Amino acid sequence: MSERTRWQKIARRIRVPLGFIFAGVFLWLARPTWHTMLGSLLLVVPGVWLRAYAAGYVRKNAELTRTGPYAYTRNPLYLGSMMIAFGFAWAAASWIILIALAALFAAIYLPTIRSEEAYLREHFAGFDEYAKHVPRLLPRLTPAPTDGGSGRFSSERYLHHREYNACMGAIAIYAALAARLLFLKR
Repeated sequence: MSERTRWQKIARRIRVPLGFIFAGVFLWLARPTWHTMLGSLLLVVPGVWLRAYAAGYVRKNAELTRTGPYAYTRNPLYLGSMMIAFGFAWAAASWIILIALAALFAAIYLPTIRSEEAYLREHFAGFDEYAKHVPRLLPRLTPAPTDGGSGRFSSERYLHHREYNACMGAIAIYAALAARLLFLKR
């Protein structure tokens, strides 16, 4: 197993637990203001929406999803996560958090995305053609043409993927930042 493949496996396994650890560090380093929290909504709300929208389309490991947000970017769930994370970095008003987030995303999410793409390439014959037309992360302005795929948003898929947790998590982080602002002034 190559070193890169080994790190991809490790990155996939540690990304969620590392997120919880980072949340604790985040709250410790955060220096929010009401203005930074309000401004952060410009990234957090669309990020939560994008994750919810994407979760209603994707059928993980069952098909290559090419419709909905997947016609604009191959990784709308990760893009949504990045928007949420960088929105909260804005809310925290901390350059340290911003730099740490950028490093974590590069070290964890890029190998994870590459690993998932290798899986998709191996299991779905149309992946390479899809990848030619749809960018890995930053979205196209118009949807890529599809080969007749007619996927639709499914609230059942959204619920199955428990994407409502992203919204509840965002609310909890805002509550923690507000509590920090109100009760733990430095």
